[in-house]
Amino acid sequence: MKTPTFFFLTVLAVNFTMGQSVKKLKSQLVNNIEAEEMVLIGISDKIWNAAEIAFQEKISSQTLITYAKANGFKVDEGVASIPTAFVASYGSGNPVIGILGEFDALPGISQKTKPIKEPLINGGAGHGCGHNMFGTASLGAAVAIKKLIEEGKLTGTVKFFGTPAEEKYFGKLWMIRAGLFDDLDVCLDWHPSDQIEADVQTTLALVDFKVEFFGQAAHASGDPWNGRSASDALELYTHGINAYREHIKPTVRIHYHIQDGGQVVNVVPDYSRIWVRVRDIKREGMQEVYERVQAMAEGAAILANVDYKISLISGIHEVLPNRAGGQAIQKNLEILGPISYSESEIIFANEIQNAIGKPIIGMDSEIKPMRETLENPGGGSTDVGDVSFIVPVARLGVSTAPKDVPWHSWAVVACGGMSIGHKGMIYAAKALGMTLIDMFVEEKLRNEMKLEFTNRKGNYVYQALVPEGPPPINEE
Repeated sequence: MKTPTFFFLTVLAVNFTMGQSVKKLKSQLVNNIEAEEMVLIGISDKIWNAAEIAFQEKISSQTLITYAKANGFKVDEGVASIPTAFVASYGSGNPVIGILGEFDALPGISQKTKPIKEPLINGGAGHGCGHNMFGTASLGAAVAIKKLIEEGKLTGTVKFFGTPAEEKYFGKLWMIRAGLFDDLDVCLDWHPSDQIEADVQTTLALVDFKVEFFGQAAHASGDPWNGRSASDALELYTHGINAYREHIKPTVRIHYHIQDGGQVVNVVPDYSRIWVRVRDIKREGMQEVYERVQAMAEGAAILANVDYKISLISGIHEVLPNRAGGQAIQKNLEILGPISYSESEIIFANEIQNAIGKPIIGMDSEIKPMRETLENPGGGSTDVGDVSFIVPVARLGVSTAPKDVPWHSWAVVACGGMSIGHKGMIYAAKALGMTLIDMFVEEKLRNEMKLEFTNRKGNYVYQALVPEGPPPINEE
């Protein structure tokens, strides 16, 4: 039996009509974001000036909350026992689509909006990862979607997640433990970058822990034989770690920060403390190194004849990439095209590259083909990885700083407070919003993202690397 011709014509007509409708929705969304451009820049700059570090983001969090409430979102504040964490929701029913937003800064990298290193506040914090733009663009996209839901052009629920402390304690871990992501169909994420791309790469799994050594104080000259040096143990421990580097896989990263090695030279130190971080491309590989480095602490304590204590801070999973979601992002990037920069912005970018000894190649805003997903792309870590083990997450990177500048540095801070960062942020809001429309409209896209998520996760049962009890809100 032949299928009637009119059936195919009907399908084509429906698909064409839907395509036209989606195109109109995206055009309206872009207009909505452009109408809010100065408001969004004002929010981003306020967060940039506040530059609040992990779990201290009171101004930053409230600035975003105020904007969400002003636009009709229902806001649940202080979720997961974190005062600065919140969830802003609008709409009802399915699908339920999330978008992530961060807003914490990094200590010690305060910077003016100048292309040479010049702190705004000596010793102060700065947004060296662009999180002032991160949370703002994501919420801007969510607000633009809200307007379409309000007008009856989309159906479902959009949820913006205000996620604090990504740089230090990984606030999303406690939000996951509270079940805040459990009702999502899919989720969207972005991050400031030095290029524009649909991010389909993984990241590094990570574990944070502290080691404390407890010795016996004594006069360093008068009776050192009565002392047991906690600093000796710390030195032995770091020597062990550094010797171990020769025998670990190239994918592994170990770094540490000595937080206390004694206070004065004429006292045998009875206390020392070090913060250690271990990374690898998979949690399983990271776990093996983590266990070995813990054992070294015991060895160092035995050699120095002191006591020791190991305390887990937190740990995060690698990101599960989602190419289905990435393809949707890629299409929208190609629609938007590259970012255009003024002559003064290009000069600013070139001066930054010159100041840090990098090739003077300016900004990179070209829309390149979506890359293959690499087994080991290198790079950093993010608690978005843990969210990606709960729900399918599509990710985006947008240029907000010159090509090849060091991240977590004054150079990124400088750009995030001026027009280069502003342009990237508004562009991100548009790309995010357009992709959210696709996620709301296309059940097929959501199903493809879910299928890929299931396949990549396999039989692995997610378990957070986080200590029992409340988040370390007041810890240094």
